[in-house]
Amino acid sequence: MSKITLYGVDISPPVRACLLTLKALELPFEYKVLNLAGGENRSPEYLKLNPLGTVPVLDDKGTVIYDSHAICSYLCDKYAKTDALYPKDLVKRAGVNQRLFFDASVLYKSVWNVAIGFWRSGHTVVEKEKVDNIHDALRQTELLLEKSYIAGDTLTIADLCCAATVTSMSLVFDIDPQQYPKITAWLARLGQLPYFEKFNNVGAKQYTGLMRSKWTKVEL
Repeated sequence: MSKITLYGVDISPPVRACLLTLKALELPFEYKVLNLAGGENRSPEYLKLNPLGTVPVLDDKGTVIYDSHAICSYLCDKYAKTDALYPKDLVKRAGVNQRLFFDASVLYKSVWNVAIGFWRSGHTVVEKEKVDNIHDALRQTELLLEKSYIAGDTLTIADLCCAATVTSMSLVFDIDPQQYPKITAWLARLGQLPYFEKFNNVGAKQYTGLMRSKWTKVEL
């Protein structure tokens, strides 16, 4: 049994961000898939790890962390052989952190505002305001992609976290490559990573397919 254990589900964008980071760092780990529909994340055992009952959770030989951005930065600080994914230079790190906070407060929020209905009642309500929020988040992402990657010229955990969320935005509509050419090129670039298809795109397609199948009301 590896000393690093990640708890989660493939459809979760934050879980996929952690999976991508673990693969980028070439770390051995055990992946424990939770049965969310069966309430496994609300079991007493799991709530001891994470009282919020959310995914992902990382258990690194007794060190427990349960926010994806905190998990990814922790893994880099502890295990990375270089600081390429999470720079130690304070200015560069601030740039990466800004994108991580952008993912949490803008990108993921716009997705969650749509998905929350599914997790609460099993149905997804798509309203114009929620669709507009996703477009606003994508437009801001397009502005931030001034270079090849979201935080500069090289791959960082900001790309892995933001991309896991952006690829989940198709829960409402397909991302138009003409409307968002920089995002399209960026995702294609990340798609060349040997682990990106298996540890992100497969789960993202499952997530968006599930959400679209549960639409109960469309106000576009």
